[in-house]
Amino acid sequence: MIRYALACDHSHPFEAWFSSSSDYDDQAARGLVECPFCGSRAVAKQIMAPAVAGTKRRGADPDTAAKVQTMMMQAAREVRSHVEQNFDYVGDAFAREARDIHEGRSEKREIYGEATPAEVRALKEDGIPCAALPPAPIDPTKAN
Repeated sequence: MIRYALACDHSHPFEAWFSSSSDYDDQAARGLVECPFCGSRAVAKQIMAPAVAGTKRRGADPDTAAKVQTMMMQAAREVRSHVEQNFDYVGDAFAREARDIHEGRSEKREIYGEATPAEVRALKEDGIPCAALPPAPIDPTKAN
């Protein structure tokens, strides 16, 4: 596993883990790397200090990275499942409905749906809270 410091074209810094540098390159080329703040797919690696291993021997389990990844994927699935079961799906009307709720023109409730990066930026600039939903789980038979 390799951790990259990344930033989108709107200067939002974030970090992401990849199985290898070529995995990052492949995902970025296919437009799969996305800013968690605004949804922009114009993402670039940032300068970061290399991880330097200490001199002491660690008795770490060699499967730790795989276990952490499995745990994080399970947490993401649970978050998505909770939202899908308990929030109202509003489709591509998300930005309009979120603004209407925030401004009191629509009943207050939890919603989810789709929004463009520009819509997400506008909502955040206006102080309307929103966050990206973890992606739907990948079919294990189609994973690399």
